[in-house]
Amino acid sequence: MLSYQHAYHAGNLADVHKHALLAWTLDYLVQKPKPLSYIETHSGRGLYQLDAAEALKTGEAAKGIARTESWFGADHPYRRALAHARAQDGPRAYPGSPHIASFLLRAEDTLHLAELHPAEVGALRDNVPAAHIQQRDGLEMVLAISPPTPRRGICLMDPSYEIKDDYRALPVTIAHLHRKWSVGVVMLWYPILTDAPHKPMLANLRETAPEALVHEVRFPPAREGHRMVGSGMFVINPPYGMDKAATDLSQKFATLKP
Repeated sequence: MLSYQHAYHAGNLADVHKHALLAWTLDYLVQKPKPLSYIETHSGRGLYQLDAAEALKTGEAAKGIARTESWFGADHPYRRALAHARAQDGPRAYPGSPHIASFLLRAEDTLHLAELHPAEVGALRDNVPAAHIQQRDGLEMVLAISPPTPRRGICLMDPSYEIKDDYRALPVTIAHLHRKWSVGVVMLWYPILTDAPHKPMLANLRETAPEALVHEVRFPPAREGHRMVGSGMFVINPPYGMDKAATDLSQKFATLKP
């Protein structure tokens, strides 16, 4: 249950997809002069070094952010978050979603982060000191604190899916969350694997929120035999214009070649 370490995968193509959409969404939401809540259920350590042994072992960042950073102009919120992380923590720093949120949100906004792994939660506290951090199952946490204060806000769910039951449990949790917090923007990331285990989950999610935005991109596997060939985002209450931002991203991913 606690074996997954995102340090091996930080900055990969799935991160580019997920973090670009997350950064766009946060940047959109903070334009309105009302405070918001940010909740993340599977936070990891929040900040990574792409020259660390874990990242170098898989080479996923080299085929991810290293190939795609030029897709985003200097004013794009994802690119700004990357620049901020590097300015603070060195040229090979890569911000995870908690770090991106911490950078893009304002002083009046609230961050709630959950992480179970003891070593990761310790690093998370160092890397995102302004957040309310719990060493706790994130799905339990989001249900416990919802609807949050402020009520306006966003929840990112980004599990590893190493536990096969996640595919069954997530639609149940999200249905419950949506009933408790109907105005919340709920973003669920999922991997697209060669045997497509996400499809039944997606069908169940659509029953809860038929008007949700579903955005998927495909890309070459990071290495021979790697099962992940794409990335998906299921977004309840997507902000205005997110569909266009997603379409723009699709066009960029379509240019990738093995």
